[in-house]
Amino acid sequence: MGTISSSGSTIVTANYGRFRRRMITGIALLVTLLVGGGIGLGIFLGTDAGGEDGAIAVPDAVLPDLGEADPVLAALSADAPVPDAAALEAALTPLLSGPPLGPGTTAQVVDVATGEVLYDRDAGAPLTPASTAKLLTATAALTTLDPAGTFETRVVAGSAPGEVVLVGGGDPTLSRTEPSQTYPGAPTMADLATQVVGALPAGTPVTRIVVDSALFSGPLTASGWGPGDAPSSYAAPITATAVDGARVSPGALARSGQPGLDAGAALADALGAPGAAVVLGQAPAGARTLGTVESAPVARLVEQALSQSDNVLAEVLARHVALARGEAATFDGAARAVVEALDELGLDVTGVTLADGSGLSRENVVTAELLTAVVRGAADGSLGDAAGLLPGLPVAGYDGTLADRGDDDPATAPGTVRAKTGTLLGVNALAGTVVTADGRLLAFAVVADEATGSELAAESALDQFAATLAACGC
Repeated sequence: MGTISSSGSTIVTANYGRFRRRMITGIALLVTLLVGGGIGLGIFLGTDAGGEDGAIAVPDAVLPDLGEADPVLAALSADAPVPDAAALEAALTPLLSGPPLGPGTTAQVVDVATGEVLYDRDAGAPLTPASTAKLLTATAALTTLDPAGTFETRVVAGSAPGEVVLVGGGDPTLSRTEPSQTYPGAPTMADLATQVVGALPAGTPVTRIVVDSALFSGPLTASGWGPGDAPSSYAAPITATAVDGARVSPGALARSGQPGLDAGAALADALGAPGAAVVLGQAPAGARTLGTVESAPVARLVEQALSQSDNVLAEVLARHVALARGEAATFDGAARAVVEALDELGLDVTGVTLADGSGLSRENVVTAELLTAVVRGAADGSLGDAAGLLPGLPVAGYDGTLADRGDDDPATAPGTVRAKTGTLLGVNALAGTVVTADGRLLAFAVVADEATGSELAAESALDQFAATLAACGC
């Protein structure tokens, strides 16, 4: 019905105009039916020839005044009171000082509109961020790459009859099924295979599939990953060619230890050649393209990576940032590229060290101050296209990794807290936005990397921190 402007107001498009005209025509014809009768049902439904969309004009009809459309979204009030810093100190500090989060917990709360720091607990101290590091990767991806851009997967002719080459373009969302069971809007292997069959001479059997993942290089796992991290239910070796997020099967939790070969096997199945040999290799120079498919836009991939805390997708996005910035498409190159991108945006990256793009590495070191600055810059528009990370933040009590977390009070949830989670053994973090009971938008981050209690207790403490902010009429 309309599009949403960057300021949050609704812009009524031509679609509304068409809807309004059709509604008026329908009302007019209904009036005629009720008052004078005699018009057939087919005319009332606009199925006979007539005016626009087959409608018939009724000159004597009295039409109601529909008026202007009301905005779908309303901006937050600029007059909402800013929380008192002393009140926040009294309410929040006890939540961070208890056993669940352990010693050394850091946090910051900032008023989005003014940038005023309302609460600070050692926010400049570098700690292990876990998956809140994905906020940094997302910011770098949205501001370095074209948010509307896509990643291409190709199939080209091989060097021998019956051979085709699957050339990975760094899109792990390519789907074995139609539609994808994990990534809405993802390209499908069936589409790619249909193009390949159409490009080959009729009746040509495919007997060998080469998988080219040369776009990415270096180790397949990052420094600081544990021996059981890849493959696991949450990570896989990072390659430029994969299907279904490197899962062993569509919609599965388990990830594969051989994403490239799995992608080649999926192409073989889609081509109706399940017996074809599948090997790793490289495409011949200048090979003829037989088919191409495009990923969903970068902005959508960022949203999916954040909402579900998808490590594989986050790592791939970081590799594309590296390629765009002239760095090697390795873990190290991607980490350097993300930090460089943040630095160029004017963010303080002092003390920040990254070893990967997902936050899975324990060698990552980030400050709560930087996480808050990223969220605030996305929310106030000062970081440009980084605003695109906001739709990917999980909503407490509603979706993503916060679907079953947050305040149960209907007055404050779901929707009041939107934040990225972070969890490793002994590490718990939360960073995002919250709207107070007074209607003030705040950015916040809490990082604890010495938690000694249970994961559930630590998450509950973080949730209480966010819920306290949401309930603040202070």
